[in-house]
Amino acid sequence: MGRTILIGDVHGCLEELQKLLDKVRYDSDDRLILVGDLVARGPNSAGVVALCRSLGATVIRGNHEEKLLQWRQGKNLCEDSCGFLGPMHLQVAQELTEEDWSFLQATQLFCDLPEHGLWVVHAGVLPGVPLAQQPPHVLLTMRSLGELGEPLVKAGSVPWGCRYFGPAHVIFGHHAQPRPQLHPFATGIDTGCVYGGSLTAMVLDPGQPVPPISKRDSVLYSVDALRRWFGGR
Repeated sequence: MGRTILIGDVHGCLEELQKLLDKVRYDSDDRLILVGDLVARGPNSAGVVALCRSLGATVIRGNHEEKLLQWRQGKNLCEDSCGFLGPMHLQVAQELTEEDWSFLQATQLFCDLPEHGLWVVHAGVLPGVPLAQQPPHVLLTMRSLGELGEPLVKAGSVPWGCRYFGPAHVIFGHHAQPRPQLHPFATGIDTGCVYGGSLTAMVLDPGQPVPPISKRDSVLYSVDALRRWFGGR
């Protein structure tokens, strides 16, 4: 087994993903893990899914994949349910192949990597709750914590990572920021590529734990977005 390469929210930015894989010198011996939201908002969602399939990547399900899969399940029961998706997601759904759908359906809500002492999720975890007991909506959509420790979908004054103290280190995406979110026991690697920011990866050698904050930049790599793909020009 080679290195473990974890990549933030791609959102259809295929060229940036290819550039980032080149930058970190991805090799077939490496384990490739994406934190979810492969699709929507960017220029080539189907191409991103196809590339991840061809590389045998592990993909954590994001809220955008969940939205498509919920629609897919409903469509199989009732053709009239297509109204559940807006035009952007509907276009992605129409571009995906049967192989793509099978790949997305096989995605999981979390990944446990004990050799690195870390968990991988899309959005966040509730402090003090075992990984297998985390509510799905927390794993898919949480950004911050309320005054009573309740999960909040919108960004609040207290990012959940500020109140999380292990036991495992958590790698997550979903909450796009100009730079990676660095907490003692959590790292957010969604740096807003689709909004004109960058696409970020964490690269760990076999058995390597996530470094402390003071040294964490040594395992983080980014490439700039080619343009702002979503949210204005």
